Amino acid sequence: MASIEFVNVTQSFDKHVVIQDLNLTIEDGKFTVLVGPSGCGKTTLLRMIAGLDRQTSGQVLINGKDVSRIPSGQRGVAMVFQNYAIYPTMSVRENIEFGLKNNKVPKEERTRLVESISETVGLRPYLDRKPSALSGGQRQRVALARAMVKKPSVFLMDEPLSNLDAKLRVQMRIELIELHKKLGSTFVYVTHDQVEAMSMADTIVLMNQGQIQQKAAPEVIYRRPSNLFAAQFIGVPPMNVAELGTEGVKFGFRPESAVLSTEPVDSRYVARGVIVTREMLGSETIYQVKVDQQSYMVKYTDDLFTVDQQVYLSVEASKMYFFGADEYCIANEDASYDTYMNSLRGNRYG
Repeated sequence: MASIEFVNVTQSFDKHVVIQDLNLTIEDGKFTVLVGPSGCGKTTLLRMIAGLDRQTSGQVLINGKDVSRIPSGQRGVAMVFQNYAIYPTMSVRENIEFGLKNNKVPKEERTRLVESISETVGLRPYLDRKPSALSGGQRQRVALARAMVKKPSVFLMDEPLSNLDAKLRVQMRIELIELHKKLGSTFVYVTHDQVEAMSMADTIVLMNQGQIQQKAAPEVIYRRPSNLFAAQFIGVPPMNVAELGTEGVKFGFRPESAVLSTEPVDSRYVARGVIVTREMLGSETIYQVKVDQQSYMVKYTDDLFTVDQQVYLSVEASKMYFFGADEYCIANEDASYDTYMNSLRGNRYG
């Protein structure tokens, strides 16, 4: 196991700065997920940990040791790529033991390690097969086993499930969570999929444009987003946000926090609107409600309303969020919070 630390790290390519003066600590033994939109810098961070790219300035430390000048193969890390990067002409066994052969590990020890690790990831019956005879999930397990056999202190994973179908991704997420519990190693996982991040992470590092927007446990980012970007990136559908109409402040609420009714109710925020779309997804229904020129998404576990139906949309005070002109979340203990909450009364009934 190992902790990872970025100290005042800047990374630029051809004079284009991707990351600037970044500081981040990834805790020992945790499942940390780096998440954000394409181009936000998350894979760049992963490659700097692996030693595939060297930072322009600053330090990358593993277990307190600056590894900036240490070659990739000597850092005690293993990387699992999006495209598996396994050898098609080799059997599963040969793929897993390839690195051990290169490191001159005796055959008896290689056999023991390969069979033990293939048992852990469910590949024991497939050791003599070629990758072409395996499913996408089994090939991903080969890539994991090849990383595990090195007994690294850090596992680095770059969107490893993105090539799998939706059902298999769910299964592999569960398997990775269980694998992390078994190994107790430090996992650093990169994805653009916030559902993956929420379901797998001990800690989420949310990034945008090379900057960390928030670092916290999934439930903290969901319930207490630090800014507007975090509020709208985490959550499906994303948080509804609208102008409050004063001082550049915006208010927001999550689709699952809103209540629809055919008659007005006593709540902090109530608006009259019309349902313009309905998506029935089985266990839940998502409605789009238009209030004047503003549209809000509402998520329900019951399918109770129809398109073109007039409804009242209400949200309790405890479910409301406010964001200042700087887009940072206004805490409920802030002196201005009650003022903004009271001004919501002016939004009643559209």
